[in-house]
Amino acid sequence: MAITTRAARILCALAAIFAVTLSGQATASADPAPTQFPTVEGTNDFGCVPSPEHPRPVVLIHGTKMDATTWTVLAPQLIEQGYCVFAPNYGAVGLLFEPGKVVWGSGDIPESAREIGGFIDRVLTGTGASQVDIVGHSQGGIVARQYMKFDGGTDPADPPRNKVHSLVTLGATNHGTTFGGLQELAKLVASLGLPGDAITPLTWNMAGAQQLVGSPVLVNLNAGGDALPGVDYTVIATRDDTISTPPEQTFLRTGDTESVHNVWVQDVCPAATTTHVGLVTDPGPNYMVLSALDPEYASTHTAPC
Repeated sequence: MAITTRAARILCALAAIFAVTLSGQATASADPAPTQFPTVEGTNDFGCVPSPEHPRPVVLIHGTKMDATTWTVLAPQLIEQGYCVFAPNYGAVGLLFEPGKVVWGSGDIPESAREIGGFIDRVLTGTGASQVDIVGHSQGGIVARQYMKFDGGTDPADPPRNKVHSLVTLGATNHGTTFGGLQELAKLVASLGLPGDAITPLTWNMAGAQQLVGSPVLVNLNAGGDALPGVDYTVIATRDDTISTPPEQTFLRTGDTESVHNVWVQDVCPAATTTHVGLVTDPGPNYMVLSALDPEYASTHTAPC
């Protein structure tokens, strides 16, 4: 039987996806053994004493299939400004064909949020601070919001007791992503009678599947409103994002413009061509993060466009 052009394209895409999977880049075992803990020098000092200028430690939460070294550009800048900076690894999933190695940011998002919650409790205890600020890239923004809503990060009945003061997200999948067309590809594959639903988990692991538009995790997270009382939100997006797609899906939907600030990188640097990964490496978005955490920073520094 002849294969249609459309079907041939889908099968070629499937072949590429499974080639990546079988190479050990995305296939996970059921019993991960997290033996490597990448760090950035100067972070995770639980004896750090917050300064009067920056009394809240900053917790940096990486994205899917990334790790704490995501923050090799931003973390030193924050430390230079006098912040106590923490960057955990979370969501470890073991590689099937490489025992002892893991892919971070790949496990169940609710479980990852509980991991982050335990880490933040250690930060608060160690530093003596009453609150933290969080910066989350991609999935990191979702994990932060999950922790804040369901795992003790905020107290809606008494917002001054919140453990989180501010959340800054960079390309977070707040309302889901199509992963640059991967979700549509899965639908096309399913239309041929093939296991389309398996594409995203195989390629991006469980966390990737939970970030698709309309996933139960995201529906539950956004039910009742995107923002929580007492938290200051800055949501940063780039128009050139091809991972968190469409990019505007990252913006929080709320009528409370006093506490939620949705902003494009291109609002600050009009000519910027910042990518999804560039959100944590480019000067423009890093400047925006520093300004969100401390408005005085913007008054004394010029945007590096």
